[in-house]
Amino acid sequence: MAGLVAGECAVTSVGTIAPVPVGLPARAAALSALALGAASHFAAGPRLSILIFHRILAKPDPLLPGEIDAARFRRLMMLVRKGFRVLPLDQASRQLAERRLPPRSLSITFDDGYADNHDLAVPILRELGLPSTIFVATGFLDGGRMWNDSVIECIRRTERTEVDLGFMGLPLLRVDRLTERRSAIERVLPAIKHCHPRERDRFIAELHRACGQPRLPSDLMMTRAQVRSLARTGFAIGAHTVNHPILQTIDAAEAEREIADGRAELERVVAQPVSLFAYPNGRRDRDFGRLHVDLVRRLGFAAAVSTEPGSNEPEVDLFELRRFSPWDTSDARWIGRLAWSHARKRRPRSRQAGYDL
Repeated sequence: MAGLVAGECAVTSVGTIAPVPVGLPARAAALSALALGAASHFAAGPRLSILIFHRILAKPDPLLPGEIDAARFRRLMMLVRKGFRVLPLDQASRQLAERRLPPRSLSITFDDGYADNHDLAVPILRELGLPSTIFVATGFLDGGRMWNDSVIECIRRTERTEVDLGFMGLPLLRVDRLTERRSAIERVLPAIKHCHPRERDRFIAELHRACGQPRLPSDLMMTRAQVRSLARTGFAIGAHTVNHPILQTIDAAEAEREIADGRAELERVVAQPVSLFAYPNGRRDRDFGRLHVDLVRRLGFAAAVSTEPGSNEPEVDLFELRRFSPWDTSDARWIGRLAWSHARKRRPRSRQAGYDL
């Protein structure tokens, strides 16, 4: 799938709209064409946008408001295919550094290794001819569960009407109604996100007991067989550590083990080199620092992605590539915000001396 051009742009010049794409609402297609035409006009020089997704759901889930369902994902990918030249991330990052990236270039990525990436997202991408990179945290393959999903599912599945969260410094919270459960999740996740992984696991075990020890799902993440199948059919697999720690919360030796061991396990699974890395959580300084950027470079990766928003110009550090997925619920606003992000010029981050840990 390397080098595949996903589709010709719907815009021939600023303000000129090509025929409406089949299967898209006319208003969304027309507005996206105008937005992308403006982006092409104002974006000087080669520039790479990188989309980030996590889960693709079978249907909307009120307890996962930040995740999109498969029907909407298909619509958005049709807009992307019509307006951008979608390239594999390894190829795109290399061409960006060499200043030979085609106009309107974009790459698609997924973080963590959810089973719905394999079951729902990849069939859509394959149908539309779009390549993507899936960053996998190996410690959760074959029946594991991300810490945030443990929090969500404990609160979703509890039969209790209130949960005492004093053990993590939070008050007694009501969880009788759906809105109360969503509010509780929004309180718990940020309270423990930046804890050391061992402390975070202790909090989750306490939460499970406080919720009455409900049965939690064991099928949220991919199996090794699914990861291997994706790699064999042309989808790139990237490293995302073993246990998805916030790198700033662990020491340098543990960070190196997490990064190196995650890649080594993936290379055993897919039987091919793994050259791309995604920083867990991905915000510079808060979640990872210069020490980790230098570490990933020293370990021999070709590029690494963050979750700092924006597009990427040739001056960007290949080990701090920006990614962005708009949060808008309107398809037209989503593609419009993406076009604005693609065209917006960002000042390159200056290299910092010393370490941030």
